[in-house]
Amino acid sequence: QVQLAESGGGSVQAGGSLRLSCAASGRTFSNYAMGWFRQRPGKEREFVAAITWSTGYIKYADSVKGRFTISRDNAKNMIYLQMNSLEPEDTAVYYCAADPNYGISTMWAAYEYDYWGQGTQVTVSS
Repeated sequence: QVQLAESGGGSVQAGGSLRLSCAASGRTFSNYAMGWFRQRPGKEREFVAAITWSTGYIKYADSVKGRFTISRDNAKNMIYLQMNSLEPEDTAVYYCAADPNYGISTMWAAYEYDYWGQGTQVTVSS
């Protein structure tokens, strides 16, 4: 059974940085895409970034390009999201997700992901 566990959330002032981690277990993830999504207060869940485990292909939402970096550690089964230059609009619950049958053109789509973590809260104050 796939399990995803996020950590690293917290409170930070605008302009600050946080690094989120996602520990993945229960399967061999070599054919998976791994994504980060977020849900802001009163909003629907939205795509942040995704990476394919085997090739390292990466996709970002326009709103985070140049500020966030997604990466993976294959040996540790870990996915990371380095978030720099944080803005109050980045305040959200951030979720790690796994897609075992990804398509490059749909890595942004939450409905493609079969497995989700519990989420970690990120709060950015102005």
